[in-house]
Amino acid sequence: MRAAWFVLMVFILAGCASGPPRLEPNQTLERYLSYSGEPVDRFSSSGLNGWESLARDKLVLRSGVNDAFLITVWDTCPDLLFANDIQVISVMEFTITRFDKIRVGRDICPIREIREIDLRQMRLDDAAIRRQQQAGKTP
Repeated sequence: MRAAWFVLMVFILAGCASGPPRLEPNQTLERYLSYSGEPVDRFSSSGLNGWESLARDKLVLRSGVNDAFLITVWDTCPDLLFANDIQVISVMEFTITRFDKIRVGRDICPIREIREIDLRQMRLDDAAIRRQQQAGKTP
């Protein structure tokens, strides 16, 4: 059994998304890319509380109110865009690294890259845009 060669930390996450109105998948991906930092090797997490699929090889993992990470997996996850749930298979407890994997159905997708997303700045920019839009409306 494959699971026998590493210690599993598995988070089964139901698909959830909240926030701004739905954008087209390529717009959503570009939005997250514009707020993502340089690649990191790992991030700490006491638990994941959401995820969003962005492309065949990209997803966002949320590990707190202000903590989100853009994950790029190898291009072996054809069902990632249509997944209802995923599992994160990690070798370290409470840490997700580039050596970990995402399970989508029967597919095991190794993580290729991790980038932290600046959610605070994204929210500040969203609020500024909403204020501008409301200021532009006349009663």
